[in-house]
Amino acid sequence: MTQLDTLDWRLLDALQRDASLTNAALADQVGLSASQVSRRRQRLEQEGVIRGYRAALDPAAVGLGVIVFIHVALNTHSRDNARRFRDLVRLTPAILEAHALTGEADYLLKVAVGDLKALARLVNEILMPHESVARVRSEIALETLKEPGQLPLPMT
Repeated sequence: MTQLDTLDWRLLDALQRDASLTNAALADQVGLSASQVSRRRQRLEQEGVIRGYRAALDPAAVGLGVIVFIHVALNTHSRDNARRFRDLVRLTPAILEAHALTGEADYLLKVAVGDLKALARLVNEILMPHESVARVRSEIALETLKEPGQLPLPMT
């Protein structure tokens, strides 16, 4: 695990709030020079603490207003079957997140689709016919109360 000091935590907190900040703007918030911020930021990227930067889009604004959580149970629990399912997940753009679970379902998928017909196609033509899948149960989100956000950093 990477050792982080107070200035690293401050830098990470500022980047979580707004990843578009320049090094000069970050320097003002963190209390370092822009060159020091640049070096720290580069180190955090190289060490994998910062995995990337992206814009947060409104799904409905881009025609993907139906958010669905899909529980998937595999038909067998072999390494090859799990690999086949992971490959399916990676190749399916509608799947935003995929988590391996304990309990009744093996995986929980978060999916964004444009409408119920698109959901039906995903479930009936992609997930259910796949050789690795035994059962699928979907739940449509009626409202999003909290979006993925900032990690609760300990030293901010």
